[in-house]
Amino acid sequence: MEPMRDCPLFGGAFSAILPTGAIDVSDLRPVPDNQEVFCHPVTDQSLIVELLELQAHVHGEAAARYHFEDVGGVQGARAVHVESVQPLSLENLALRGCCQEAWVLSGKQQIAKENQQVAKDVTLHQALLRLPQYQTDLLLTFNQPPPDNRSSLGPENLSPPPWSLGDFEQLVTSLTLHDPNIFGPQ
Repeated sequence: MEPMRDCPLFGGAFSAILPTGAIDVSDLRPVPDNQEVFCHPVTDQSLIVELLELQAHVHGEAAARYHFEDVGGVQGARAVHVESVQPLSLENLALRGCCQEAWVLSGKQQIAKENQQVAKDVTLHQALLRLPQYQTDLLLTFNQPPPDNRSSLGPENLSPPPWSLGDFEQLVTSLTLHDPNIFGPQ
């Protein structure tokens, strides 16, 4: 089993520590250029890093809620419920030099998978890192669907364990900018 690894993102413009077993979804299907998406090899968990246009019309906690609701709209969520929004201490971030404010939001969205009628409550944890000097909102999302009842781990249990909130925190705090040219001319 491979350990956590520092992984280049967006062609090396960023890097971050990814949890054990993270599979780059772009190896499986097309992913938009502004996203890096990783899935767990066994569970339906996923991690998404998105470079988004700065939403300057919303501030503070409202900005975190805005992006959470926007993701729900894009995914066709039938219900969206915010459980908590907390400021994230900049001193814990590798991006502290260019991040002006950071928020962590936890909530649930009722989402049906493609070609399925039944919607499930998916827990989402999001970190919003605001980089106004680059006109960018960096949104990191940890999707935690409810566990299904498959016993796919098998008796050997060789598969990596499900990702934890600690794995997501490691991704958020380790995210490092190496090449600001990714944001275009400043």
